Amino acid sequence: MKHVEAREFKERSLDYLTSNEPLAIEHEGEIIGFYYPKKRAKQEELERKLDRLGQLVNQALAETGMTEDEFADLFDLSKPFPYDADS
Repeated sequence: MKHVEAREFKERSLDYLTSNEPLAIEHEGEIIGFYYPKKRAKQEELERKLDRLGQLVNQALAETGMTEDEFADLFDLSKPFPYDADS
């Protein structure tokens, strides 16, 4: 079980609340509470990971200016990988 100060827990609450690690929350070196994460159902975990993947794909598209089709082509192993000839 990981021990964290209450201030750190407050600042990083989203990280801690979405992890699978139980926590002992302390204030001035004294335990004031515990956090035990609920076990996620496999479907719930899959949906969370798919949502995150969607966010990352959208970020990649925004940063590169690629279309969804151009991005998908990067994963088509039957097509040559595009590269910049000037590099």
